[in-house]
Amino acid sequence: MNSPRELKLGIIGLDTSHVLVFSDIFNNPASKLALSGARVTVAWPGGSPDIQSSISRVPGYTAELRDKFSVTIVDSPEAVAQACDAILLTSLDGRTHPGQFARIARFGRPVFMDKPFAVSTADAKAIFATAKKHNVKLFSSSSLRFTEALVKVVTPETKATVRGADFCGAAAHEPTNPGLYWYGIHAVEMLFTTMGRGCRSVRCVSNKDYDLATGIWADGRIGTVRGNRTGNYEMHGLVHFEKTTAAVNVQAQAKPFYASLSEAFLAFFQGGAVPIDPEETIEIVRFIEAANESGAAGGKDVLL
Repeated sequence: MNSPRELKLGIIGLDTSHVLVFSDIFNNPASKLALSGARVTVAWPGGSPDIQSSISRVPGYTAELRDKFSVTIVDSPEAVAQACDAILLTSLDGRTHPGQFARIARFGRPVFMDKPFAVSTADAKAIFATAKKHNVKLFSSSSLRFTEALVKVVTPETKATVRGADFCGAAAHEPTNPGLYWYGIHAVEMLFTTMGRGCRSVRCVSNKDYDLATGIWADGRIGTVRGNRTGNYEMHGLVHFEKTTAAVNVQAQAKPFYASLSEAFLAFFQGGAVPIDPEETIEIVRFIEAANESGAAGGKDVLL
């Protein structure tokens, strides 16, 4: 039986450390996390000039992909799409995703779009509308959705019995990608992985150190996200079942969550099903948007 052809992966946006992780996984056979079946072959640097943590990283990451991982650097997203089989759209700034995706959608390549997918519900819906127009397979997720610390607790069998959940994690602020979009989205993604769709309202209280967003689901279940800006970057959760509560400790999991994410998008690129319903991704974006609206209004309830 013939082995599947090695896929050529293209990367759009070299302003996040994720591109080094993915390139090591697919281009370094000596890596402890190495995966076969694909190779990063082409990339476009990108970067957002008004975000220092974005634009300052581009030169170094570009040089490392070129010199260490033998990735060809090109001058446009379109050139990436022309030269590859599947695309990792990793640009750090969620504001750039609708425009960048619109530039490559006509090529029809399957796309994994890194977090934050979008920074408004309108943009999220527009991206999926573009994907539908061009018949592009697309999904977006935080890597924390796939961490084994979570998926061993929330399985297809146990998910239906979840009664509520509480997650916490780092939530650094970036004004251009406000509130929980920038980094707090990791904890939000774990909450929705656990609870599923159906959140109907959000209440959020914020100060300089914390965000606390409480969502009420249509069936009465309650889920919370606590974002920390105090130097505590650990990701934890409590998943409440009818008679027990299970702890999720991402730090205690030996397998890195980016390895699990890489396995998920590789299977998707190789012809697997889209792993996340687009409507759930849109609801995640709206949850954060509503939390921002609630925080700005002093913590009042905001309907999704």
